[in-house]
Amino acid sequence: MNKSSAAFIATALTIATACNEVKQEGQDFEPVIGKQEISIKDGRLTPEALWAMGRIGSLSVSPDGSKIAYTVAYYSVPQNRSHRVLYVMDADGSNNTLLTQTAWNEGEPQWIKGGKKIAFLCNESGGSQIWEMNPDGTERRILSDFDGDIEGFSFSPDEQKVLFISQVKYGQRTVDLYPDLPKASGIIVTDLMYKHWDEWVESVPHPFVADFDGNRVGAAKDIMEGEPYEAPMKPFGGIEQLAWSTDSKQVAYTSRKKTGLAYSISTDSDIYLYNIESGKTENLCKDYTACFHVEGMADSKKPDTNMGYDTNPKFSPDGKYIAWQSMERDGYESDRNRLCVFNLETKEKGYVSEAFESGVDDYCWSNDSQNLYFVGVWHGTSMVYSTNLSGEVKKLTDGMYDYGSVALLGDKLITKRHSISAADEIYALNPADGQLAQLSHENDHIFNQLKLGKVEERWTKTTDGKQMLSWVIYPTDFDPAKKYPTLLFCEGGPQSPVSQFWSYRWNFQIMAANDYIIIAPNRRGLPGFGMEWLEQISGDYGGQCMKDYLSAIDDIAKEPYVDRDRLGCVGASFGGFSVYWLAGHHDKRFKAFIAHDGIFNMEQQYLETEEMWFANWDMGGAYWEKNNATAQRTFANSPHRFVDKWDTPILCIHGEKDYRILASQGMSAFNAAVLRGVPAELLLYPDENHWVLKPQNGVLWQRTFFSWLDKWLK
Repeated sequence: MNKSSAAFIATALTIATACNEVKQEGQDFEPVIGKQEISIKDGRLTPEALWAMGRIGSLSVSPDGSKIAYTVAYYSVPQNRSHRVLYVMDADGSNNTLLTQTAWNEGEPQWIKGGKKIAFLCNESGGSQIWEMNPDGTERRILSDFDGDIEGFSFSPDEQKVLFISQVKYGQRTVDLYPDLPKASGIIVTDLMYKHWDEWVESVPHPFVADFDGNRVGAAKDIMEGEPYEAPMKPFGGIEQLAWSTDSKQVAYTSRKKTGLAYSISTDSDIYLYNIESGKTENLCKDYTACFHVEGMADSKKPDTNMGYDTNPKFSPDGKYIAWQSMERDGYESDRNRLCVFNLETKEKGYVSEAFESGVDDYCWSNDSQNLYFVGVWHGTSMVYSTNLSGEVKKLTDGMYDYGSVALLGDKLITKRHSISAADEIYALNPADGQLAQLSHENDHIFNQLKLGKVEERWTKTTDGKQMLSWVIYPTDFDPAKKYPTLLFCEGGPQSPVSQFWSYRWNFQIMAANDYIIIAPNRRGLPGFGMEWLEQISGDYGGQCMKDYLSAIDDIAKEPYVDRDRLGCVGASFGGFSVYWLAGHHDKRFKAFIAHDGIFNMEQQYLETEEMWFANWDMGGAYWEKNNATAQRTFANSPHRFVDKWDTPILCIHGEKDYRILASQGMSAFNAAVLRGVPAELLLYPDENHWVLKPQNGVLWQRTFFSWLDKWLK
């Protein structure tokens, strides 16, 4: 449920829905989906306007730093599908040109052949393969003919080889065991992790290496052949979890080499280094434990075995170092992501982001290999920082924004930026003086028509005497002389920041356009306020974090423009749990609730979910551990135990392909409310997972959301 790695996760999954659209023989595509033109009535944001926006995805800078290739996904509500295209622009944002105007989906651009060609993924051949074209979009041709879909790729620095990701079979199917029953639909399960996120696990991604002669990609070698492990790791890992050495002789990759029960209870992934010539693999996290001194790092000489997540390796330009993101503790998926640097010659490593008391979400090396740039959240905003090899951290950006990525653009940085009031656009940042230039203007034609609600920060004193930051979003055309219905937004994760995020579903500006005030608190358990604040939620779901929510709504309710008799409470994932819990503890504060994909019954959740490390860490253990005080406190605070106190209308939303929190949770909550005589409604999606990814389902979500709120709060 955590999205910490993922500032990009929701966008990545949404765009991914386009990758599997393949033209069948004799089948015609519907009209090509391109940039959407839409007229906004009264300047107010609507669901249709949200789905008309182009969504910027991956980007790539040419070798000389003069051009940028990037992807945009467009959506059609009538066709209920998406289409991904490629653009190229000059490094100053000029000459922005659409390269692809076919019905095929194209993505993952990478400059090759000295910038003379752009390599990309395309499904024109019936599956996802590597293609190339000129920077003006001409002379398109296929480079690979792999027997399987290619999900991500990277050419070696000398361009004599290509590294790519493809799925390999995992385990045995029923038909393998009983060939005479080819139509049997039963799935025989013998270990855990038989389902993950939104799929039955029948394949795992592996890294492949193939020769490239400049014209065709040759036969490919699975560098983990025979290993039943993932690289990159599901469900969100991509090509960023693999990297070429600067001499093109080695590949670094991320893998958690565990299966079944062992996989389900551990987050211990490592960085492996594969030698192309010898075929040998070494574990950089476990085979070497010596640490070099980093200024400000406590116990810097203490051996370190990296027992948590280690992901996303990147070699320094001079080839002397490799860096990666590292979590310290096994089983804790929301541990702080530290930036680890490994000296390939001395086999020593150190952590260079210790002075930043929050996680590193993305990073890149400087050209001189002496500094790294990274993005991370602090006090409700995600900014760009730099650190040198001595661990001296400097903040490079400011303002009420979130920067979601960082990469080199010549002597500058290229980054994507969004906020509560703006979708992603591409920017160039000069790290020397902090000067920022907007390069893309994908959705100007829509935002120029919008009147957006004011966003401001608000600090509230909590019940234990701490100061808590909330974002307050005011209605379009806000009039302080009027009284407005007000919504408490409950964040998911449970340890995901309430930063300046832009969402195509949980969008604060569309709530403001419907004349609601929103308060979104950074309650206990969220990053960006130090480790003590972050970790107070673990094993205490019904504790201080819930008091923080009530402190936030009680504080804003003191304002004369807030109608205390029209308060609502909404949230998804852990936010959905929060809604279910508050429904039994709100002392009649709220007049309406909405819970999406939330946990209703904690005992049920413990045995239904798939990533058991999450349940063990956050719940403190199993409910049958009677001597485990933390676990017993957790399950005693399960929302289903307080249904006898439910007295307020509630809308429950859930997707049946959500294998993290099964749809039975939402159905149970709805059934309980109906049996209690509480007004209730259930919106169930048979074809959606933990999110809502299909356009028409997304519009239905918004219409149902506001119909419910308007019914009880207006």
